[in-house]
Amino acid sequence: MMINTWMVLGMAAVTVFIKAAIFVLGGRVSFPPLLQQALGFVPVTVLTAIIVPMILAPHGGGAELDWRNPQLVASIVAILVSAATRRQLLTIVIGLVVFFGWQALMPV
Repeated sequence: MMINTWMVLGMAAVTVFIKAAIFVLGGRVSFPPLLQQALGFVPVTVLTAIIVPMILAPHGGGAELDWRNPQLVASIVAILVSAATRRQLLTIVIGLVVFFGWQALMPV
């Protein structure tokens, strides 16, 4: 129990130190242009790493690459709508309609 407490306190201290350093140093630190460009891809990369496993293996097992997977079907439709229209809200709405409609139509 005591080891867990020290571990949590240590992680909290490291987190606070990192956030405080960023806040204090703020504008005084400048990154090279190549690093700034690379950091621009971090949000897309993280979201992709979270979303792709949820689409391909929605139940946590192996990949479910068939037409009965509503996540996969809705994702494909959303990608096509996004590529065709470039409208985020329309992509989200159509993706959700396809997802819930596909779930309602597919037998259990």
